[in-house]
Amino acid sequence: MVPPTRQIPQIESHTITESAPTAERAAERSLQLALAAARTADDNRGQDIVVLDMRPITPEFDYFVIVTGNSRRQLHAISEEIDRTLEQEMGDKRMGLEGYSESRWILLDYGTVVMHLFDEETREFYALEQFWGSAEHVPLPFISNQNPSDD
Repeated sequence: MVPPTRQIPQIESHTITESAPTAERAAERSLQLALAAARTADDNRGQDIVVLDMRPITPEFDYFVIVTGNSRRQLHAISEEIDRTLEQEMGDKRMGLEGYSESRWILLDYGTVVMHLFDEETREFYALEQFWGSAEHVPLPFISNQNPSDD
């Protein structure tokens, strides 16, 4: 008599790689938040807007958005509009806020995306772009197409 053969259950490949699409979706979501913040800063006349891709450098953040404002009032307006955009339009919630009352460096923490809003002097002093010099700059097509005479 021949013993019965045992069937080995098949494991579908998508169960093994389920985390990959989730990680890709999370990375895409972070990029969407960073670009929405950058566009909002641009809409509110923020200057020298830079989005840095931090993913290869640190596991703490995916993107930094760096913006210069001309005055305390403008920095407040930019930060409030970024909050409004990310919370109301993108459905995200800010995790932290620093420097709002001093208004020389306002930090908006959205977990994977951190916005740094500076006055010009403070931005030059801390030089985050140089400190994180190996970070790749994310292209911002809405800024490159901007005509300075439209201001």
